[in-house]
Amino acid sequence: MTFLNRDQIRRLRAEYGTPLYVYDQKSLEESARQVLAFPHAYDFTARYAMKALPTAAIIRLLNRMGLHIDASSGFEAERAIKAGVDPSQIQVTAQELPKNLKSLVDQGVLFNASSVHQLEAFGKLFPGHSVSVRINPGMGSGHNNRTNVGGPGSSFGIWHEQLHRVKIVASEHQLKVTGMHTHIGSGGDPEVWKRCARLSLAIAAQLPEVTRLSLGGGFKVARMPGETTADLQAIGLALIEDFQIFSKEHGRELHLEIEPGTFLVANAGAILANVMDVVDTGEDGYVFAKTDTGMTEFLRPNLYGAQHPIEVIPASDGGKEDKIDLLIAGHCCESGDVMTPAAGDPEALAPRQLIRPVVGDTVMIGGAGAYCSGLAGKHYNSFPEAAEVLLTRSEEFKLIRKREILDQIVRNEIYED
Repeated sequence: MTFLNRDQIRRLRAEYGTPLYVYDQKSLEESARQVLAFPHAYDFTARYAMKALPTAAIIRLLNRMGLHIDASSGFEAERAIKAGVDPSQIQVTAQELPKNLKSLVDQGVLFNASSVHQLEAFGKLFPGHSVSVRINPGMGSGHNNRTNVGGPGSSFGIWHEQLHRVKIVASEHQLKVTGMHTHIGSGGDPEVWKRCARLSLAIAAQLPEVTRLSLGGGFKVARMPGETTADLQAIGLALIEDFQIFSKEHGRELHLEIEPGTFLVANAGAILANVMDVVDTGEDGYVFAKTDTGMTEFLRPNLYGAQHPIEVIPASDGGKEDKIDLLIAGHCCESGDVMTPAAGDPEALAPRQLIRPVVGDTVMIGGAGAYCSGLAGKHYNSFPEAAEVLLTRSEEFKLIRKREILDQIVRNEIYED
């Protein structure tokens, strides 16, 4: 299921404790190579959507491979700079207008306005400057509505029918709209990407100074058996002809950008947790393995009914390993803290056939590199953040984030009598 064997799992538990995130450098580098080989007609930039996993060591690793950075907030942009990324390789596309926007742009960070209001704010700060705009092209793709970031049900970007407002604001502030960005969500169908690209190119044709077009990220990754990972080669090849036609018709060779997050890191990560208790709810009920992880490290099942591969690893070999129907529960005092919901339905339970657990065994959750450490119910029930470890190319384990302690959680609180 993952890049870890049982001996490594036991060693990790002994050395670093649980819950623990573990990432694999070889998997990260292989995914990066696939992204950087994305077929394209002319120039090309791949950005890492760092919201998927914003730990500094991961950002540096992917940046060294040649990936630029897509930041979803001013804070993320600062975090990337602190991790050593050149500001010119960072673009901010944010729902919230960064309070530090002037400082970031002065350093060389690119800005992608996600609304007319944001474009106006940028124009007041930087009249005559080049800028990019995020456009909602009117369609989207995703495995559920919560990951679909295009179409009329999404607030992301400027609605495509309001392009005239972009032109008015740009004219008022002498802005040069040289970049355009769209994002349809999570998917892997080349035909869907082709339709989105055609919509985006038609919009870009109405912005005569645009020379850079980003089609976003959201490339589907197979975490579970039966799922299919997006074929980047097929998607990229499906887009080339349309970019070439655009060039012939409009005299512009558009620089293509993509910004995957999940594709790069999802299957390069795992969570290790300790089985703290095993309980049942009677003959007609369920068997639960209670663990020392949950919403505080792994929120996706609770939000989306997301499915991840899960294994029970016995504390030692040699015993019976019969399987039972089992639910995996988290450590939060929250009825929704269950890691085995039904697919797409976080309110329904779906037991898995797993090794019968005993206290002290390990639960390993795969596909946990994306939107786990970076998307968590931080400090709920006052649980500190988990440690993170990287399995290096030389098969060594390297601590890349220390385990938090309670004093770090409460350090900003003010006590008054």
